[in-house]
Amino acid sequence: MASEQISVFDMFKIGIGPSSSHTLGPWRAAERFIQKLRSISVLQAVEQITILLYGSLAKTGIGHGTDIAVLLGLSGDDPVTFDVNQVIPKVEQIKSSNILHLGGEKYIPFSYADQLLFLYDQSLPFHPNAVSFQAFLENGKAVSETYYSIGGGFVVQENDTETVLKEVDLPFPIDTAQQLMSACMRTGLKISELVLENELAWRPEEETRKGILDIFRVIKECIYKGCHTEGVLPGGLNVERRAARLNKRMLKGRTYSDYDSWVEALRAGGKDFGYILDCVSCFALAVNEENASFGRVVTAPTNGASGVIPAVLQYYITFHDAYTEEKIIQFIATASEIGSIFKKGATISAAMGGCQAEIGVSSAMAAGALTECLGGSQRQVLMAAEIAMEHHLGLTCDPIGGLVQVPCIERNTMGAIKAITAAQLALQSNPDKAKVSLDAVVSTMWETAQDMNVKYKETADGGLAVKVPLSLPEC
Repeated sequence: MASEQISVFDMFKIGIGPSSSHTLGPWRAAERFIQKLRSISVLQAVEQITILLYGSLAKTGIGHGTDIAVLLGLSGDDPVTFDVNQVIPKVEQIKSSNILHLGGEKYIPFSYADQLLFLYDQSLPFHPNAVSFQAFLENGKAVSETYYSIGGGFVVQENDTETVLKEVDLPFPIDTAQQLMSACMRTGLKISELVLENELAWRPEEETRKGILDIFRVIKECIYKGCHTEGVLPGGLNVERRAARLNKRMLKGRTYSDYDSWVEALRAGGKDFGYILDCVSCFALAVNEENASFGRVVTAPTNGASGVIPAVLQYYITFHDAYTEEKIIQFIATASEIGSIFKKGATISAAMGGCQAEIGVSSAMAAGALTECLGGSQRQVLMAAEIAMEHHLGLTCDPIGGLVQVPCIERNTMGAIKAITAAQLALQSNPDKAKVSLDAVVSTMWETAQDMNVKYKETADGGLAVKVPLSLPEC
């Protein structure tokens, strides 16, 4: 059987928060439905649209902005380029006017209350994150499609024969850590080098490098903005943003007008253990507070876990003097390969596997990437990834109010710290004597996911989500 083909740009996608599976995925599904209507030349004949949200998309859809995402997707807006400051105003305008500008081409009447339905008690068997779009035409016929948001912004249909990328002949088709290790041993390539060789099958090297640096540009802008934005997060929980306050304390109240001077100031703060912990926590908080505020973030590999890899990368840049294009590309390329192994062998969807599938995977990705960048061998990279995930096994997804805020934001700080610890352990260990392989922990994670009660899988039906009394707006 051919290896599943996953690129760096599948594991790392630019989008808008707060959730890759509940925001970015449904947004992409809506865009795909618009493309379907165009492809069969019926978009101009549409008189009415109905949207059906099932399972986890229904139960936590309001908190995750699923309703917002599908409306913007149906309007023809793209999450990579759409002005994040217009997210809420545009959706409010759709609600108040009862008009939807379908695909940016045709105005149709639309009632948010009657035509966007949250089917809380219905779930489709293929995947918990399901959305159906129904377009009713002038001739009395209808076009209906169902899409599944399977995590990390990936969208499929149940009998989908399309692939995320065009099928190519990869020089190194990899599904498992063992296959990855064998390829590295056979060629002498580092993991990041092997990844970049595979990327050549899709595009020239310069395009890949530019794309990765574009990913980093969004990451650094997100960290910097999050570290300099105060206030309360939207959604009704009244969670105060903490990154800016922590950033001020670390820099003793001094302010810096750009990312580069800010990094230099942080670097000048020294390498005291407590100071480094504060910095890493601040970086992770910053990203996930931006994510919770419908900011522009990078799925890494998901939005709910989008702060872990940026925090560890920023730690590497700040405290290991690694602010170079080569090091940044090496870090992101290595992380993507670790993430793809988890996606192929298990899941990166919290609705399928709980938070171990998001924070756990992102921590493993960051640990492996940091280990290679600090000079670790290929075996030490895989060992670091295994250690990081091993200590996230069984982690549930229980967002209070269905919002990607509590406990999600703090979990990113924990995932980042665990990643750095895992890298340090691996670098000081002999991987030949490791008792647990990365493939074993991937398999264990998937088995744990299947055994996990559904109420701990991003439904807000269990765990902390039912222990904290709250009063949130219905829409």
